[in-house]
Amino acid sequence: MKYILAHDLGTSGNKATLFSAEGRLMASEVFGYRCRYFNTNWAEQDPEDWWRAICVTSRNLIEKAGIVPGDIAVVSFSGQMMGCLCVDRAGRPLRPSIIWADQRAQAQAAALGERIALRDFYHIAGHRNSASYGLQKLMWVRDNEPEVYAKTYKILNAKDFIVLRLTGKFYTEPSDATSNACVDLNTLRWSEKIVAASGIDGDKLPEIVPSTTVAGEVTAWAAAQTGLKAGTPVVMGGGDGLCSNVGAGSISPGRTFSYVGSSAWVATTSEKPFFDEEMRTFTWAHIVPGLYSPTGTMQSGGGSYSWVKQQLAKYETAVAKEQGLSPYDLMNEQAAKSPPGSNGVLFLPYLLGERAPRWNPDSTAAWLGLKMENHRSDLFRAVLEGVTMNLNVILEAFRENIPIDEILVIGGGAKGSVWCQMMADVYNARIKVPVLLEEATSMGAAVTGGVGVGVFRSFDVIDQMIELNGTIEPNPAAVKAYGPVKETFEVCYKAMLPVYEYMARQKNS
Repeated sequence: MKYILAHDLGTSGNKATLFSAEGRLMASEVFGYRCRYFNTNWAEQDPEDWWRAICVTSRNLIEKAGIVPGDIAVVSFSGQMMGCLCVDRAGRPLRPSIIWADQRAQAQAAALGERIALRDFYHIAGHRNSASYGLQKLMWVRDNEPEVYAKTYKILNAKDFIVLRLTGKFYTEPSDATSNACVDLNTLRWSEKIVAASGIDGDKLPEIVPSTTVAGEVTAWAAAQTGLKAGTPVVMGGGDGLCSNVGAGSISPGRTFSYVGSSAWVATTSEKPFFDEEMRTFTWAHIVPGLYSPTGTMQSGGGSYSWVKQQLAKYETAVAKEQGLSPYDLMNEQAAKSPPGSNGVLFLPYLLGERAPRWNPDSTAAWLGLKMENHRSDLFRAVLEGVTMNLNVILEAFRENIPIDEILVIGGGAKGSVWCQMMADVYNARIKVPVLLEEATSMGAAVTGGVGVGVFRSFDVIDQMIELNGTIEPNPAAVKAYGPVKETFEVCYKAMLPVYEYMARQKNS
């Protein structure tokens, strides 16, 4: 029997998964590594830690599954996006990788904004000009570490570096390329206009090949390090966000999913780039050739509920420990006691500022509408509703051009029936919940690899791989009740804007 080995290079570690040629998950292995946070908003990782994780998990997974290296038909990848790893001509890292969470390139983003208008930038790259992206991070290296910049042959993202280590080839693919924010979405080539405005040497950007491309074969040296068989095909795979698209079945126009973890997002699939008039959302190149993924990511989704658990649910946490339950189960029981609209309490979920749909780093969280008759159940429910309302703003931006009446929900937030019903009611859409809530990225990487070497005929195989745990229909009465709550949510956010501005001035004065 032949197998597909998929590696998911995340921020906290690498997860290796083994799938059969029929698409069944056979085994998995995790190896953690460190992320260094410093200087307030800097974040770096040692790429040698990524490589060590690949080597350890590959060897352990082969042993755990009881297979021989020759049983692996292909190796493919999902990986963290929006990074900047500078390597020389020999593929050696010249410094630690500046990862997606790093925000040091504020001055570079501002300088780029003086040369190209924000709206023009957005309509080329599909993203706002921001310090989050690879291009601006490379500009920072040029401006602050000129000796590193001079030696840089190519910049790579995490999975691209591992492909290089395995095969000796310097490539990227469309999904990770768009995370550099200097790809013209209309051509899927590096944008001459943005690259020229940045002042970087465009030759330092790697060649873009399709996500299903066999980049090369595992070299003899890499085989000795990883335990893989020399000559095993290596398929590019994609950025983790886009692998989630594939793993959640969002592989054709209009098929939509939402991930609800610490952060949360709504993503769909379209045949052409989606440019929102208010620039609330952004667009990636899809892993499926010829398609795109309009997306909106909020900063603190499940993270808001986690914060409430830590700060206000000490009782539920203690009882849950005694009873062997999750504290969230008891919190959800409380939230279910409050009606749609949380008896007039509203929560703005901006504990970490906000990306989509607000793009306001100065925004902060707040409960509004509190009265003496409110209870903790109202506070709990209001947090769930606030996150869902914020995601609904993103969804409604897509619905202006894309019909969406069904959403598959993955991540930890999909474990609670109360929240899933709330999403169905707020979105007025059918919610589908898969059995495997945390495997979408791995499944997406595996499918991409399988398609790349012909194990799978097409990406449609994902429909056989996704097993549903349940489908939740919207409750018409709750849908109606949430109408005015949505309006209030928007009114409250806009009313807070001058407060946010005032508080930011006070903080910086």
